[in-house]
Amino acid sequence: MDRVIVAGGGAAGMMAAIAAASAGAEVLLLERNEKLGKKLYITGKGRCNVTNDCAVEELLDHVVTNRKFLYSAFYGFSSRDMQDFLESRGLRLKVERGNRVFPASDKASDVTACLSAELSGLGVSVRLGTRVERLSFSETADGKRAVSGVVTETGGALFADRVIVACGGMSYPSTGSTGDGYRLAVQAGHTVTELSPALCPFEAAEPFVKELQGLSLRNVGVRLTQGKKRIYEEFGEMLFTHFGVSGPAVLSASSLAAKPLKKGPLTLHIDLKPALSPEQLDARILRDFEGEKNRQFSNALGGLFPAKLIPVMVERSGIHGEKRVNAVTREERARLLALTKDFTVTLTGLRGFKEAIITQGGVKVGEVDPGTMESKLVKGLYFAGEVLDLDGFTGGYNLQIAWSTGRLAGLCAAGSRSE
Repeated sequence: MDRVIVAGGGAAGMMAAIAAASAGAEVLLLERNEKLGKKLYITGKGRCNVTNDCAVEELLDHVVTNRKFLYSAFYGFSSRDMQDFLESRGLRLKVERGNRVFPASDKASDVTACLSAELSGLGVSVRLGTRVERLSFSETADGKRAVSGVVTETGGALFADRVIVACGGMSYPSTGSTGDGYRLAVQAGHTVTELSPALCPFEAAEPFVKELQGLSLRNVGVRLTQGKKRIYEEFGEMLFTHFGVSGPAVLSASSLAAKPLKKGPLTLHIDLKPALSPEQLDARILRDFEGEKNRQFSNALGGLFPAKLIPVMVERSGIHGEKRVNAVTREERARLLALTKDFTVTLTGLRGFKEAIITQGGVKVGEVDPGTMESKLVKGLYFAGEVLDLDGFTGGYNLQIAWSTGRLAGLCAAGSRSE
């Protein structure tokens, strides 16, 4: 029986261990934290957005970096497969807006408990509080380099026929994601591409964002530009914070923003009324004003905007707040309309790895076999999950990358492509 060591007990690592054990390997799972799936507990605001209920083609469309690398992994273990896996093991799921899949209980801990039970049932040996310090290598009969095990931080040498590195990235370092996998990859001779935080909030230049802190805008259109170049466009929910902006629509934009931000600030364009054309919005404003014509301008906007946003809209429109509505000119109304359809915020940077959901960058995928997840440089060494240079938009896509690559790595490390 081949022995497989999995370094990292997160989503990808647990799935890799499950797959390897189900294919008949003796599996040892090493996790540096005091419990498995520590990062899973905080995903989806503690509810765990397990995957996205969509076809493989749509999964691929929501991958930002190196989507072609994921063909084999996604087609071998799709979103539907992951849902079937969990539900067949007693975990009820539900699908919410945007096809996001969550446990019916809304408890991320139930996902980890389900996976932990499967590990136990398959006889996987789990060692918590065990950090892998380095890989061990040997030479094959034909003179090629092969992995032969790992050495833990305490100095213990552990033998393995194959090793799967699934240590995560750099995001949320409090969960143990501190770049261990990259260190191990470099030790094995692999290239690690430039790392940057992704799916993270933006910092903004305008002082008014502090006034809007906590304001959530739903069903708005967001567009990210740098000069005349359009970087990203989406419809959804966003949130103002004390430092800038966040929320699902904005978090996905961050995955495309790291490189452009190095050249300078970006502009976030917010369409506060995307369902209305400029003509329809003008008619709506006229109707609202008709019913409020003797009121002050600042007191006549309650039907158009959230209360917290009104003082900012008044100031940015250039219309005096105490002006009577019936005295607002056509030109002033046009300014209000333009501001409503294109409320801009200057984005100056990303918040960093402590607030990033995922890491962009990682082990160069050109050095990894996409059909097996095995290193092309070292025999018997596999990679899975966030440690690879793979990332997607928010909505369950990144966890599906972890499940799919973890399963493929586990099956192949055990010498099998199917259960």
